[in-house]
Amino acid sequence: MSASPSPPIALAPPPWTLKGTLYTFPIYVTPQEALDLSENQFIYAPLEAKSGRAEDKFLGGLATVQIFRYSESPAGPYDELLIVPGKFEYDFEIEGQGTEKRTNLRVSRIYVSQEKTCWNGRKNWNIPKHLAHFKFQDLPNGATKISVYPLEPDTAGIESRIPALPFFSATYKDTPYFPSFPSSTETASYFGLDLNLVQPPLPEGRGALGELPGTDQWCKLLPVITSPKTSIGWWDMKGGDANQEDSLLEREGNEATSAGFENWWPGIGRWRFGMKMEDATILFGVPETWGGRNGTQTE
Repeated sequence: MSASPSPPIALAPPPWTLKGTLYTFPIYVTPQEALDLSENQFIYAPLEAKSGRAEDKFLGGLATVQIFRYSESPAGPYDELLIVPGKFEYDFEIEGQGTEKRTNLRVSRIYVSQEKTCWNGRKNWNIPKHLAHFKFQDLPNGATKISVYPLEPDTAGIESRIPALPFFSATYKDTPYFPSFPSSTETASYFGLDLNLVQPPLPEGRGALGELPGTDQWCKLLPVITSPKTSIGWWDMKGGDANQEDSLLEREGNEATSAGFENWWPGIGRWRFGMKMEDATILFGVPETWGGRNGTQTE
């Protein structure tokens, strides 16, 4: 007897209010590093790397890696790893005035632990979510080790297999020298930072649970993260080997062999300054949308 097909995933439209804990650290990507990353398609998952939007010019700049443990969301609790590698340049058509170049941040790669948020994140905001298995381990010294295992395609090309090795593995520990403090991404504008995300249309993929829909419009949104208890800490990136054919770390055995990559992200080094935002509230609003899959954008 064949298995019953999975029921369709229900739409949970924006806006979304989520609650949870965020672990994060910044990266600065130089123009040369941006060029190297673009050429090797490090910044996209395999599905999105094959799409036309992967040809948008990657400029680099201030980037961030974020790991969320959502305790509440319209899709239920879930874990998430996302990479905003910096800014991208894209064409924007202004009606009656022609086309101009614009630059904005973009979530280029993101993994989540359940299918409801995967499907809705792609549908609502063009966030290129894929499923992964997450492991959080509390260590005796008070640190937290985080490992993420993106699902790999099976022999039929369907993303369904948990790999033996993680794509991302690192350890975070608060520093005892600084007290916690309230924080919000809303203050970024006071420092001249534009945190708006502009997300291109997504290709449709093959997921075991039907969680990889495609989209046909562009989306612009400004997520807001607020926490009453933010702490400063250090990341130890020497947490394990990356995996996947398109891994951010090319390796032979257990050693990095391409371009001298020490850890999962080229040039990142072992130790990184970062933050932990507890009891956080995250707002994902109704996006601004325009154009179509072929990049016809107007305002």
